[in-house]
Amino acid sequence: MNKQSLTNRILLALTGLVLSAGGLLVLFGSLDLYRHWHITPPDSWPLTTPHAVLLATADRTRWSGEGWWWPVLIAGLTVVVLLALWWLISQLHRPRPRRTAIGGTPPAEGVELYGRALGDALAADAGQLPGVTQAKVHITGPPGHPQSHITLTLTPGSEPGTILQALSDGPLERTRHVTGWPQLPIRTKLQSHHRKPRRAV
Repeated sequence: MNKQSLTNRILLALTGLVLSAGGLLVLFGSLDLYRHWHITPPDSWPLTTPHAVLLATADRTRWSGEGWWWPVLIAGLTVVVLLALWWLISQLHRPRPRRTAIGGTPPAEGVELYGRALGDALAADAGQLPGVTQAKVHITGPPGHPQSHITLTLTPGSEPGTILQALSDGPLERTRHVTGWPQLPIRTKLQSHHRKPRRAV
């Protein structure tokens, strides 16, 4: 599990806990479950009856007359919106190794290969394996920690284990050798090639 996936799961879990707790609080109060189930909530517990409100009028208007209240409120909401947009954009953007140095260090002494071109070359190489009709490759991650996502379409009756072994010993090993990467973690998806039924005349 990469760092981005772990962060997403933690944020989603915390958000789910907060929303679940808020929903249960509103549900208990609106259905008057405290009284029906003979439960005595704490003295400062909000929404204990169907007619209770979360914030009383005095609480809602306590600082509205202060000069600093509205600028602070607007600034806080702006920060929340910007953080939400930043998180959304980070989900849509997958980091890719833009360039990979080949044949020399530093890169100026050798050749640089674009990450998309490397993915296309790996897909073309994997597509030549016996039992594979089509291969798609996306290389993601920063240059120091790349990861390859490979989708292979197999011919009917082919052996997935044999194809995976050939992929590791062939195209992936050649990619590691060319790029100089000590390892290239992969996620492979295998799917069968289904032919559309022909209509007999």
